[in-house]
Amino acid sequence: MSGKKYILALDQGTTSSRAIVFDKNGAIVAKAQKEFEQIYPQTGWVEHDPMEILYSQLQSVTSVLAEGKVKAGDIAGIGITNQRETTILWDKNTGKPVYNAIVWQCRRTAGLCEELKADGLEAYVKEKTGLLIDAYFSATKIKWILDNVPGVRERAQRGEILFGTVDTWLIWNLTGGKAHVTDYSNASRTMLFDVDKLVWDEKLCNHLNIPESVLPTPLASSLVYGHVAAGIIGIEALEAIPIASAIGDQPAALFGQGCFEYGQAKNTYGTGCFLLLNTGDKRVKSQNNLLTGVAWGIGDKVEYSIEGSAFNAGSVIKWLRDELHMIDKASRIDEFAESVPDSNGCYMVPAFTGLGAPYWDMYARGCIMGLTRGVNRAHISRAVLESIAFQVTDLINAMQADSGIVLEELRVDGGACVSNIMMQIQANFLGINISRPKNVETTALGAAYMAGLAVGFWGSREELGDIRQVERVFKPQMSRQEAAKLYSDWKRAVQRSMNWEEPAK
Repeated sequence: MSGKKYILALDQGTTSSRAIVFDKNGAIVAKAQKEFEQIYPQTGWVEHDPMEILYSQLQSVTSVLAEGKVKAGDIAGIGITNQRETTILWDKNTGKPVYNAIVWQCRRTAGLCEELKADGLEAYVKEKTGLLIDAYFSATKIKWILDNVPGVRERAQRGEILFGTVDTWLIWNLTGGKAHVTDYSNASRTMLFDVDKLVWDEKLCNHLNIPESVLPTPLASSLVYGHVAAGIIGIEALEAIPIASAIGDQPAALFGQGCFEYGQAKNTYGTGCFLLLNTGDKRVKSQNNLLTGVAWGIGDKVEYSIEGSAFNAGSVIKWLRDELHMIDKASRIDEFAESVPDSNGCYMVPAFTGLGAPYWDMYARGCIMGLTRGVNRAHISRAVLESIAFQVTDLINAMQADSGIVLEELRVDGGACVSNIMMQIQANFLGINISRPKNVETTALGAAYMAGLAVGFWGSREELGDIRQVERVFKPQMSRQEAAKLYSDWKRAVQRSMNWEEPAK
């Protein structure tokens, strides 16, 4: 990689597309971000325009290059990380999507998931894919598009339609349609992938009537899949640069946090909360409704993680700002929360789109419990931050029970982890240290690391391990008895929120 100075990471998220350039020391040289529209056709439905996803990603790259700090010729490779489970189907000849992207948050296929459970597939899905049957994952979203968009199933059966999660969609477009691939981490979130054999599961594809011809080829996460094709508008200068990694956003953050060893864990505080524990080459089969998948593949070796997710975290703060207008900017929640010693008995359960692990209740809905005349917006603000930390506590407890690993430290990242008060609350609830790195762009950094390893920009994980720098460690400041009492009341509030809606008939 003589003469090459940088790795470019494309970080395609739920609300925005970003491009970040990293140097040899893992430092950010330049970054750009482009938000895109969230589409809500019906209650519980969430969509994106696939073309807007693509164009916003290209625009972010153009902006980074236009800053003048980075020359295309200095870029050694491109890494991609992405929102997972979000499902796109398109015409392989024209490249035109047949329907909007159905986003991971979308609950429209909850009824179909109930049918799969009634068919007796729960144990099989868990054994083969490491997942639970839920509308969260891609499989039922694919089926919905095939069943509900006129003519698409027939075209798919003729081999004219391709499916991809967002990584696949970007790679296919960037290579000019030459590479229809995904990596093991993204394949693991489709509910169609055998995580032991690393192949698409024929029985599940047949049961859901999904032609295997629509599915991308699953490959390692750190690998040159192809090169940027000529004529990609806006990024012509990047022609022939290798696309050298693809990895789902959460395992990317695990890798970017330097959690390379068995027993290390990270939590990302983004739109949702995503907690991953590295279990090495050992697949842990959860007894507590957590998920198992391939964290990444490098060379001929794969490593697994056990994962728990809370659907709503940073989105709750956004809700407080945009829907209730209780705060005028996200940082204001910290000011209010810090102005009171506690939430005055107020508990919020942010089950806007159901509850994720360890409950997996698709029909739960949000609630605020314990309201009295003495509760004001400062208490509600604190209850919102506590609700995020309580959800992570749920996940940690389940994860430790499954794995037998007792965590001593949790590494954190994501936009909401900049909240000092929330990180202190988290340390108090868990009774362990919370380690926040100087560079919180760990999702993009993980994709950059993967790409850099594939093209020889970095030589080893040991080299990468020396890069991480800690900005602050939050230590517990609450007795375990007090923490246990608060957690017990949280569990009572969760029970009130569950099964609020009747299952779809």
